[in-house]
Amino acid sequence: MKIAVLSRNPRLYSTRRLVEAGHQRGHEMVVIDTLRAYMNIASHKPQIHYRGRPLEGFDAVIPRIGASVTFYGCAVLRQFEMMGVFPLNESVAITRSRDKLRSLQLLSRKGIGLPVTGFAHSPDDVPDLIQMVGGAPLVIKVLEGTQGIGVVLCETEKAAESVIEAFMGLKQDIMVQEYIKEAGGADIRCFVVGDKVIAAMKRQAKPGEFRSNLHRGGSASLIKITPEERMTAIRAAKVMGLSVAGVDILRSHHGPLVMEVNSSPGLEGIETTTGKDVAGIIIQHLEKYACPNSTRTRGKG
Repeated sequence: MKIAVLSRNPRLYSTRRLVEAGHQRGHEMVVIDTLRAYMNIASHKPQIHYRGRPLEGFDAVIPRIGASVTFYGCAVLRQFEMMGVFPLNESVAITRSRDKLRSLQLLSRKGIGLPVTGFAHSPDDVPDLIQMVGGAPLVIKVLEGTQGIGVVLCETEKAAESVIEAFMGLKQDIMVQEYIKEAGGADIRCFVVGDKVIAAMKRQAKPGEFRSNLHRGGSASLIKITPEERMTAIRAAKVMGLSVAGVDILRSHHGPLVMEVNSSPGLEGIETTTGKDVAGIIIQHLEKYACPNSTRTRGKG
C-alpha cells in the first residue's frame, strides 16, 4: 500500500516508528507536513497539493494531528476522505474527541463512567458549580489544554472560585471536575486498536504533582488491567468513533472513570514501557481494514 502519514515533524518518535513499521511490512510510507498540504475543493475532482504537486495514488492515511492544528489538520484529512483514501481515524471522530466537553457529553450519554463534571458561563453560578462537583478539592481544566497544560488542582473552595473567575475573565472556556483522591496521582493509559486494548501502562505523577502526564515528569510502569477497565476503554474509543485511541482511566471507589480519549496517542511511552510493537500492530490494522471508499462519513463529517 501507499500510506500517507500526516505529521508536522518526521523526526518525532511516533512518526518515525510508524514509517519504520510500514517499511518493514513492505509499504510505501510518505510523511506529509499537515500545514504544507493545500486543497482544491472541486466537486468533480477533489485534490490535495503538496510542495507544488498533487498527492495521488494513496491507499490509506495515518493522521498524527497535533492539538494546535486540529482545525486545519482535520480539513486536510477530510479532503483525503473525499478522495476515497482510507483514514486510520476519521476526521469527524478526531474533531469529536478534541472537544473535551462534547466528548464527555457523548460518553455520558452511553453510560460510561466519568468524574462528575461541571460547565458554566456566568461567574454568578460559580459557587453552585463548585458544590455540584462535590466541593473542594477539585480540578479545573481548560477545554483546549493538552499534555496536562491548563489543568489546576484547587485545594479550597476560595482558591477554586478565584481560579475559575480568573479563567472566565480571560474568556477561557473551562470545565470543573471532582478530584478522585483515591487514584493517588495515577492513571491508566489504555491503547486501543480496533476493538482490543493492545497495551496498557500506569502513569504515576512525580511527588508533589497530581498530573500524571509523562510530559510533566510522570513515570510509567506495566499494569494488569481488569476486564471492566478493558471494556470501558474499548467502549469509550467506540463512542468517539476512533479505530486507534489512547483512553485515560482513573481507578475510583465506584469503578473505572474515563478522563480523556486521545485520537493521536504517543507511541514512545507505551512501546518503551510494554516492549510491544504498537506501530506494527497499527499498520496491521490498516492492512486489514483499508479498503477504498470504506469510511463511514466519506468526508461528510
